[in-house]
Amino acid sequence: MTGKIDSLSGAPTAVGTGHRPGSAQNATASSQAEAGSAGTPTADVHITDSASLLAGLAQQLSATPAVNEARVAQLRTAIESGSYTVQSGHVAAQLLQFERSLAQIGAG
Repeated sequence: MTGKIDSLSGAPTAVGTGHRPGSAQNATASSQAEAGSAGTPTADVHITDSASLLAGLAQQLSATPAVNEARVAQLRTAIESGSYTVQSGHVAAQLLQFERSLAQIGAG
């Protein structure tokens, strides 16, 4: 069973109905009607603050272009002209920062 979060309202949503109604309230009512006829209990799902935050971040990321074309063109020109130099200290610092961020996520 899979589902998709379409709203961040925090309202309970029925699970396992097999339908995709337009709102969480309709989903709950629909599943209660089905449960009443089938004798199957329903479960309510509540969206946590973390899930709401992640959904917001996902929306922001989907609006951001995957590739910064201006930066790519700038780097391409620098590489082709031979003026591009790798700043190894900066690369190492960024890798360490990334690793620390991953460790914090794993600990949280």
